[in-house]
Amino acid sequence: MKNFLNNTVKYFYKLESKIAFYPTILSLTGTIFAFLMIYFESLGVSDYLIKKAPSLVVNDTETARSLLTTFVAGLISIMVFSFSMVMILLSQASSNFSPRVLPGLISNRRHQVILGVYNSSLLYCIFTLVSIEPNGNKYQLPGFSVLLAIFFMTLCLAAFIYFIHSISQEIQINNIMSHIASVARKRLKVLIDKQIEKSDEFPSTNDWTTLNSKKSGYVQDISLSALASLAQKKEIQLEVIPVKGTYVFENKPLIKLSKAIDDEAIEKVLSSFHYSKSELIEDNYLLAFKQLTEIAIKSMSPGINDPGTAINAIDYLTDLFLLRLQKKDKSEYRDDQDHLVIIINTVSFKQLLFNVMSALRTYCKHDVIIVQKLMFMLLSLLNNQKNACEHYVDAIKQEIENLYEDAKNSLKNSSDLNLLKTTYNNTIKD
Repeated sequence: MKNFLNNTVKYFYKLESKIAFYPTILSLTGTIFAFLMIYFESLGVSDYLIKKAPSLVVNDTETARSLLTTFVAGLISIMVFSFSMVMILLSQASSNFSPRVLPGLISNRRHQVILGVYNSSLLYCIFTLVSIEPNGNKYQLPGFSVLLAIFFMTLCLAAFIYFIHSISQEIQINNIMSHIASVARKRLKVLIDKQIEKSDEFPSTNDWTTLNSKKSGYVQDISLSALASLAQKKEIQLEVIPVKGTYVFENKPLIKLSKAIDDEAIEKVLSSFHYSKSELIEDNYLLAFKQLTEIAIKSMSPGINDPGTAINAIDYLTDLFLLRLQKKDKSEYRDDQDHLVIIINTVSFKQLLFNVMSALRTYCKHDVIIVQKLMFMLLSLLNNQKNACEHYVDAIKQEIENLYEDAKNSLKNSSDLNLLKTTYNNTIKD
């Protein structure tokens, strides 16, 4: 039951990131509320209110029709404009920054809710307009429902003003990078807090039973609790072969088991792997490093030429690398009895630093200011090595050497070379 609930929560979380999720829920809510108000009107709610509080009831058929017709036309215009703004935001983010930032922008809950408020109010106004009797009198006219439509339209106008403010902030690259770094920081802190100081000796997996993937796709999430429960029940240990976020091909190794299990258990093991076409930092903090690196590289392209953005991206990368120093390269998972049952292959700090630096070196080595900024980033990592869980110093020093060598061969101006040499000597000395 626990595994079922965990899988349900994760499925809901994936569904929640879709741009149509909240608009669909709120649209259904608006439709249901419209029919509920039609039912209350049939019971005479407007008849009652016109006697007790006449100011709460719109008691003129033509006025009600005009108001609702205007609301429907106005809401359609607002929705078209808002959806157009969202598409412009996504298009600009994809072309100017990186296509990989789109899932994070699409999953913005505020914009989804605002679009849902528009659609639900529109549907409410349409059904209320249809419910007006052609020859209605003051008892048949849904006067109170029309008053609620005025309230909903006012709410939509307020939401539209907030939407304009939010979309203007969301499209700024500094806010995009800040959001990416913030989500990755939260994810890293969760992983660091879950680390166990003790580490059991995990046996060699060379002779273990290997299960192959039944389909191709990006492994974005793994139900570790379900795997641990199965491992405890079958008295086995597991090794997850692919790194989270990598593309797994059909019939290629997916997981290793310490001993063979029955077909039903194999199906449970394979069903614990969740494939996805989209990439969310909430599931895999490595995507933040990839996205920030791509933003920095894109900003240094001749068509954009924005070194300021590259410098900001390096600042966020430095912050994340300082936090990554505190995380072990080895990922483990224990069952309820604190037994080590799963070992998970992850990207090591050395490999992660190389992936980021190799890309930045290739596209930024001609700019001495960016090279100097990268030197300062590596120096910051060296100065904070005491926070590292493992010995990462050699990897950092190697990247300093690689950066210096590439920049020295790329720069031609003597002043730039002198500045580079001074920065390098200060970094090595420190």
